[in-house]
Amino acid sequence: MSLPSRTFIITRADLVAYAAASGDHNPIHQDEAVATAVGLPGVIAHGMYTMALAARAVADWFPDREVVSLGCKFTAPVVVPAEGGVEVLVEGQEKPGDDGTTTVALTVTCGGTKVLGVPKAVLGPVRG
Repeated sequence: MSLPSRTFIITRADLVAYAAASGDHNPIHQDEAVATAVGLPGVIAHGMYTMALAARAVADWFPDREVVSLGCKFTAPVVVPAEGGVEVLVEGQEKPGDDGTTTVALTVTCGGTKVLGVPKAVLGPVRG
């Protein structure tokens, strides 16, 4: 079953806040000159931040469930402009399992490009 899509906006301020929270102060996430010097198209979002947005969508879709696993591959950068922000779209397909778990196959895109490869979450049984 398809889940309602979620759109998140990522700004440079979000990257600064994520760096402070995570301890990941790699300058490719904040400094345009450093990012382009290493061959990137510009400042990019932390891959783990993008993955966290996918996790937020799953938590919003299933507030009464525990995420027991979440995984993906980082396949393309999310380039964040200096002004404004960039949209990340999270879509999901729910597949209930025979054991009470649910697998959510995710699609995470930015500008029509998949930025996470084979992202999926597994949810534990309904709490109650």
